[in-house]
Amino acid sequence: MKFGYFCNSTNWNNKKKYNQILDEIREISIYCDQNNWDSIWFTEHHFSHEGMEICPNPLMLSADIAARTNNIRIGQAASIITFWNPIRIAEDIALLDQLSNGRVEAGIGRGIYGREALNINPEADTKNNEKNFRLFEETITILKKAWSEKFFEHKGEFYTYPTPNFEWNHSMSPPDEEFMDIKTKILKKLSIVPRTIQKPHPPLWQVVDSNSSIEWAAKNNINTIMWIPTVKTLKKRFEVYKNAKSKIEKRNVEMGEGICLVRDMFLANSMEEAKEKAGEQMINYIKWVCHWRGLGNHMNPDEELPKTENKLDLLNYDFLHERNMLFGTIDYVISKIEELQSELNLKYLQVWSNFPGVNHKDCMNSIKMFTEKVIPHFKDKSKARIKQAS
Repeated sequence: MKFGYFCNSTNWNNKKKYNQILDEIREISIYCDQNNWDSIWFTEHHFSHEGMEICPNPLMLSADIAARTNNIRIGQAASIITFWNPIRIAEDIALLDQLSNGRVEAGIGRGIYGREALNINPEADTKNNEKNFRLFEETITILKKAWSEKFFEHKGEFYTYPTPNFEWNHSMSPPDEEFMDIKTKILKKLSIVPRTIQKPHPPLWQVVDSNSSIEWAAKNNINTIMWIPTVKTLKKRFEVYKNAKSKIEKRNVEMGEGICLVRDMFLANSMEEAKEKAGEQMINYIKWVCHWRGLGNHMNPDEELPKTENKLDLLNYDFLHERNMLFGTIDYVISKIEELQSELNLKYLQVWSNFPGVNHKDCMNSIKMFTEKVIPHFKDKSKARIKQAS
């Protein structure tokens, strides 16, 4: 089983200087690198003057962490590619792959906040879901072309590369029909520099919620990252991915293959201590997210919640804890992960503890307990299974 740390940058009410937050992220990253975590992941959000989500560029942060680590794989969960020029992000990810010596996990997303989309790329307006998806799909097509082809061209709804009718004539660039029309000198194709170390490109991961997005990712050879749902709901979503991937690849894909699950995690010496040190902070973050999403993602299949005056009236610690939280003692958290393995055949888990407002020392203690007591439990079980099989 693989373990990643989901390092969502937060600074609720802006109580810390930004460079202090960066130092805390570096401490988490270096610790995970030195203690055999498989990966660390960074997010992209904009305009959060409230301090709830404060990393505008996960690729730049990834480059900083790549320079300070040696082994851990570095992912984005996610780069919101509908906000980026496709060639620019293709180049940046390729450069990051070179800087990290091939340690990139390229996580991609469509964006969920209108405040971000409309002010960065109006074409990505989240209220126009169909157009947003077409932009997302076309951007991925361009990324794959740019990474896998020496010279590429593209004509689509949103982008055309190269720009039509551009004449290329430079004495130090010999004419070549591979990228230009020799007679007219019109540029026909482009080539990005550098190329990625990983071939044909770094692994792609899509942050997904809906069954349609899950199925689309499977059909397009993209791994998925899921987060909030209960085990019962996740089981249906895992099956959607498995079935779609099995069909397109004409093989029986194993349950859990190509899926990474994110879970909110906080370890302490008692159930009460975990709630006391991080419960309110985690609930505040979920309230922030659910302001737009509501509680639908937290529900079991066919579950009907009691009607309340406001859509988030039910959102409290007890409501969430039984549904999707890894909060509590070592034994409790191990039992919940074992449930995920038993029900979902989970192969890849991301966890995070630096919720907005959590004391950094408490966060590090939680991470260290997870490292020292939880990860070895599952790594040792995996080794035992391999030994039995051989």
